[in-house]
Amino acid sequence: MNRKCYPFKLEPLPYAYNALEPQIDEKTMKLHHDKHLGKYVENLNNILSNNTIYQSYTLEELICNISLMPCNTRQDIRNNAGGVYNHNLYFKIMAPNKENSKPSSKLKILERITMEFGSFENFSKQFKECATKLFGSGYTWLVICKNERKLKIINTSNQDCVIEKGYFPLFLIDVWEHAYYLKYNNRRNEYIDNFMQIINFEYVNKRYCDFLMNNKM
Repeated sequence: MNRKCYPFKLEPLPYAYNALEPQIDEKTMKLHHDKHLGKYVENLNNILSNNTIYQSYTLEELICNISLMPCNTRQDIRNNAGGVYNHNLYFKIMAPNKENSKPSSKLKILERITMEFGSFENFSKQFKECATKLFGSGYTWLVICKNERKLKIINTSNQDCVIEKGYFPLFLIDVWEHAYYLKYNNRRNEYIDNFMQIINFEYVNKRYCDFLMNNKM
């Protein structure tokens, strides 16, 4: 098994910078990926360079064990490890040239979404409402509650990550202003609508199926 740990590297985009246009513009993608995510990677490596005990930890291990870390480094590691994890997932769950926002009816995740939310349209409406109402910076997620075995839409602030709370993330939207402000200004609702058109539901479905296999639901 390939354990990705310190020193962490900036993962390349799985598509070209302009591949998500017109929903997300090339300038935003370059700034968001290269500068913002790149800085989180740099910051995390700098923190871990002085904390050798944690250099063998993966991102997931850093986040899930954050409460056990010394108070003087805990928040810095939470912010930057979360910043790397959250951004990596955000970029992976988008894909270019998606003709419509509804996943194929053959996908298990659509069956589950329909079962729990009544329809994909109801889910999309609730997801947008949650993301629109998130105050300040953060993320809106679709997660699986590991204990309750149910899908849930939740918000987190800043770079907090749902895996620290025991949830398994299926996908998320970044609603920090740098994710959309160059193109949409203060029109977060428009950004959310367009984001829903470029979700890579094949990848989301794979995450869902992997979870089922590993947790024997």
